[in-house]
Amino acid sequence: MKRRTFLKGAALVSGLLATGAAARFTLPRNHNHYYQGPVTDHFNGVRFFNPGGTAPNGLGDLLRWRFRGTRAPWPDVVPLANPARPAARVADLTVTMVGHATLLIQTAGMNVLTDPVWSDRASPFNFAGPKRVTQPGIAFEDLPPIDAVLLSHSHYDHLDIQTLRRLKAAHDPVVVTPLGNDTILHDSGLDLRCEVRDWGGDVGLDHLRIHFEPCHHWSARGMNDRSMALWSSFVIDGPAGKILHIGDTGFDDGKPYRDLPARFGPLRAAIVPVGAYEPRWFMRGQHQNPDEAVQGFKLSGARFGIGHHWGTFQLTDESREAPLSALDSALELHGIASERFRPMAAGESWQIPAE
Repeated sequence: MKRRTFLKGAALVSGLLATGAAARFTLPRNHNHYYQGPVTDHFNGVRFFNPGGTAPNGLGDLLRWRFRGTRAPWPDVVPLANPARPAARVADLTVTMVGHATLLIQTAGMNVLTDPVWSDRASPFNFAGPKRVTQPGIAFEDLPPIDAVLLSHSHYDHLDIQTLRRLKAAHDPVVVTPLGNDTILHDSGLDLRCEVRDWGGDVGLDHLRIHFEPCHHWSARGMNDRSMALWSSFVIDGPAGKILHIGDTGFDDGKPYRDLPARFGPLRAAIVPVGAYEPRWFMRGQHQNPDEAVQGFKLSGARFGIGHHWGTFQLTDESREAPLSALDSALELHGIASERFRPMAAGESWQIPAE
């Protein structure tokens, strides 16, 4: 009985940290170990925040969701029919889905991974927490040489120390990440090369330039570090065109998307989350739903869209297939041809059309 209670508690904590739901009941702390810097419009000297954004729900709402809500059943295992074996290098633009928020972007002869997670759980524990139901779409041993990792924020379904340790040993990529996340990596004993920027910053990587853009989310690794490391989206600018990648965001009346066309011109592709969004009364501020993802895609002006953040880890209440049917309805409602927006499955590769 004690072991069962412990496992349930561990599963609850790991699930909260994976979704960011623990944000409002952290222990009091007035010092930021991850980052020290001047007060800005999104940093109060201790914690980062979303300017004008909706605050997360409180502990009472959290408990009502987790103990009174209805979680749709998920399969224990979804077979992976055709794992991808990517080319070593790609001159134009090919995107391959690994799973959840992990994608391989190949462009301009460079290989970039987003939020890499090859572990079996999105959790601080190896025995509890959200468990992978679909194996990675690329076997780790079949990865091409990885030049860079885009690390959007510190939640466990996006920042996985075990995977980053493997990448360091096999590829030694440079990690591009917003403020404070480099400290988390170094505190974990990882001697990774990091390029760290605030929103509005950018970094050059050979033929690419990576821009750090605002999105509506937060961060946490434990119960006392809420929003002490920054989160961001990225615009990858290269000779094959510009690519938006958002790891996690609430729609926030379209704020993460509205300024992009004026600032960057036409985007060739937008990679946006479409899953982990129910129940809406609780998740609206942190995770957009498929309809909001399509609205954001339209606002971004991107020619093609990729939906991710679905089908790998059960973080929220909707069924595994729900984002797909909801996305089909949203594309039809907003007049977007399905050929322009794909919810990519693990192992799927897409050579993004130039036109």
